[in-house]
Amino acid sequence: MKNGGNYLTRGGYEKLRKDLEYLKTVKRRDLSKAIGSARAHGDISENAEYDAAKEAQGLNEKRISELEGTLASARILDDDTISKDEVLIGATVKLKDLDSGEELKYMLVSEDEADYAQNKISVSSLVGVGLLNHKKGDEVEIKVPAGTLKYKILEITR
Repeated sequence: MKNGGNYLTRGGYEKLRKDLEYLKTVKRRDLSKAIGSARAHGDISENAEYDAAKEAQGLNEKRISELEGTLASARILDDDTISKDEVLIGATVKLKDLDSGEELKYMLVSEDEADYAQNKISVSSLVGVGLLNHKKGDEVEIKVPAGTLKYKILEITR
């Protein structure tokens, strides 16, 4: 398990499952109503409202298909079988920025779960890749477009 692959945390899997359920029920129904309403306005060949609703429906179906594929091939991380002393997907990593002295905390997750506002970074991001497979006490340098980040890994938790 050296990369992000199709691994998801239990919470990430449940969130995607709920998103899929919403898209298949509520969103599909709403889009169907919007198409019916636009169709009721007459000639659909020149109806921008109808075209927009059909496009939104197509995008919704595409996202449903993507989520179904992700969930079908996902492997849920089992905390009992994952190394706890190495930075891997599912780990929360406490870092010290060696330039500023600031302490940071990130959870490494799959691309589908990444949410920077919640300090969840993708294992395929530059920082995620730079931290993978390192251990507590390691100092890492990660090249990013703005320069080089220098961190010391203070703690790894699950």
